Amino acid sequence: MICLVWVSLIFISCNTNADINLERTQISINENWAYLEDNTSSVDDALSQSGWVSVNLPHTWNALDATDVTPGYRRSASWYKKEINIKAIFKNQKYVLYFEGVNIESEVYVNKKKVGAHTGGYLGFRVDITDVISNGKNEILVRVDNSYNPEVIPSQKSDFFIFGGITRDVWLESMPFQNLSNLQITTPQVSKENAQLQAKVVVNNLDGSKDLKIKASLLSPKGEVVTTSKFNIVNNTSKIIFTNIKNPQLWHTSDPNLYTLDLELVDNEVLIDKLSKKMGFRWFEFKDHGAFYLNGERLLLRGTHRHEEHAGVGAAMSNIQHRADMELIKGMGANFVRLAHYPQDPEVYKACDELGLLVWDELPWCRGGLGNNTWKANTKNMLKEIITQNFNHPSIILWSLGNEIYWLPDFENGDDRTKINEFLKELNDYAHELDPSRKTAIRKYYEGADIVDVFSPSIWSGWYSGSYKSYQKAIDQYKAEYPHFLHAEYGGSSHVGRHTENPITGEGKIQSDGWEEAIVQTDVANIAQIGDWSENYIVDLFDWHLRISENDSTFVGNVQWAFKDFGTPLRPENAIPYMNQKGLVDRTGKPKDAFYVFKSYWSDEPFTYIESHTWTDRQGPKEKPRDVSVYSNCPEVELLLNGKSLGVKKRNTKDFPAAGLNWSLNFQQGENVLTSIGIAKDGSKVKDELKVNYRFTKNGKARDIKLNYKKLENNNYLITATAIDDKGLRCLDYEARVYFQCLNGGQALISQGTPTGSEIIEMANGQASIEVKKFSENKQLQVMVLNQNFKGTYLNID
Repeated sequence: MICLVWVSLIFISCNTNADINLERTQISINENWAYLEDNTSSVDDALSQSGWVSVNLPHTWNALDATDVTPGYRRSASWYKKEINIKAIFKNQKYVLYFEGVNIESEVYVNKKKVGAHTGGYLGFRVDITDVISNGKNEILVRVDNSYNPEVIPSQKSDFFIFGGITRDVWLESMPFQNLSNLQITTPQVSKENAQLQAKVVVNNLDGSKDLKIKASLLSPKGEVVTTSKFNIVNNTSKIIFTNIKNPQLWHTSDPNLYTLDLELVDNEVLIDKLSKKMGFRWFEFKDHGAFYLNGERLLLRGTHRHEEHAGVGAAMSNIQHRADMELIKGMGANFVRLAHYPQDPEVYKACDELGLLVWDELPWCRGGLGNNTWKANTKNMLKEIITQNFNHPSIILWSLGNEIYWLPDFENGDDRTKINEFLKELNDYAHELDPSRKTAIRKYYEGADIVDVFSPSIWSGWYSGSYKSYQKAIDQYKAEYPHFLHAEYGGSSHVGRHTENPITGEGKIQSDGWEEAIVQTDVANIAQIGDWSENYIVDLFDWHLRISENDSTFVGNVQWAFKDFGTPLRPENAIPYMNQKGLVDRTGKPKDAFYVFKSYWSDEPFTYIESHTWTDRQGPKEKPRDVSVYSNCPEVELLLNGKSLGVKKRNTKDFPAAGLNWSLNFQQGENVLTSIGIAKDGSKVKDELKVNYRFTKNGKARDIKLNYKKLENNNYLITATAIDDKGLRCLDYEARVYFQCLNGGQALISQGTPTGSEIIEMANGQASIEVKKFSENKQLQVMVLNQNFKGTYLNID
């Protein structure tokens, strides 16, 4: 027997016979890389330099500089280096490096020999290193480049950062010389009574043996063998067919059953290689001018979008962070996710399969128009990689061919619609050739709506155009106009902690009946320009949209933009600079108020949430009634003020706001305790409590800023700046930017793009905070905050 043990990045063989087969192995080599921030193209030059620093993967050099306060971010090349020690190389084994994603162009060298290259930062690739490695030490070098290159999508004019680096996992794989690859599984016939499975797999390096067979076994979600059989190999390919699979356990968003297809390459019962893939039985249909059906039953698509990045690490997210994002999306009650605007980490697709999230997977043709022949070749190759790499995931139902593709052309005449349509049709035909079982889609390219299977026009009711109350009119028009209409992207920005008693609705200032934004959004008055970015307004906007979609029996569904705040080079003037703040959660995954609106419509887990936990200071005249909404999925909710019941209300999704869970009440001066009690369908109760400080005195003009602090559980300090008037009242209407600086004794958490991790930030109801790490408990910590209205205010923590 041969065993393989990975210790300190060394292969250790317990049998030195170099002609004995080994099983497949896949070993993470993420740790202990060296990184050189230099764009030299010479291997020798890179190796001769002394500026190498230690890093672990995934890694991006733009983790912080993308969202720091300095305009621009590094767009250049860097080098990565790693040494592995291989004790024994087996002659009948192949050795491969598998990169899940290197952004955005890369070259790979092993022992100074170039072994591969890849174009495109959002898809995996493998390089065979069998012929260049030797026993003992072997050196891997990777040159990574995210420089401006108009021939590689996505366009540099896209509204998100193109992070440079080895941003996903890297693996060292080994496999027998004769091995299986390119497994593609289809389910051409599926019903509740029976199903058929077809698969094909490539057998590499056949030696002419007539005794080689493929033994295939289908295992149930519980791991029990459903059926097994042997299949011949013809022209290096084996076709596996299992028919009449009785009563299949269907994959569904509410019950994501996953089978396993095990394949064995055998030679007279001797195992040569083995391959295993998860798969699911399901079928779907977009009814003409109607709803979406999964497994023969209507399913309202309840969707959101996901960008691949996180505070502090940018796109270099760990698998734990990827999984946490998807679990939070599922926990909110979503059943659909559009991966914007590029293919994402393998862990994301795995999570969608396991959690039950349908997927819109997208080619990163985002803006930039049509390019030259090199651009076309790169783009078409990326489409092939997306489909072939993600083919077996039952969660995927749509291959999107792009987003806003004609905008801001990178090449002369790149917005020529005739030529764009010619290439779009070529891509559409190619997608169906590679995968006849799924549908194609595109968003916001009207001239190509009839080329793809599913189309999303642009409807931003209540943000980039019109009033959110025009939403029903918009979807009614587009349902009639487009046979398969799925609404992707709607919503708006919100600044955590910013609240108002009277959200700006734009009435009298905007064209209230409009719903489709102009090509140049600055040409039309809209809420994005004149709105207050309050959490209150966004809650109402989403509440209205969901009230419409949840009560429309012929609507396919809609896809909110976007689940999590994300970085963008195009928005330096936002409340948090360089952040797109349309998320339902902040860049760390912490929910905003709007998250609970969606949860109230979509989630089955009983809960109740008083709007809003970031609105604990309010003001108004004595005896002035104030509205309080409770978001809950419970049929009945009771609200109490200072222990006194204000009554029980029944939830009705046709009512607005908060599905009828809205109370008008009079606060008392000082502290008020609100308590909501939700009564679930089974009679159990859930509870939420909120303390509100209310005053009858309106604050005056801001005259000063005061600082205070509290110690956090992680031993850091949260420093809070409060704008106050000449009487010391918090100025709840103050929204100007403030600038934090840690002067001595510690380090501020900056460039995170979060409400407590940004050194420049707009105040929310007269407050802003930043987290600071103190170097030593024995030394003083000094923090300053200022803006042009106030001279510096200092806080010393001894």
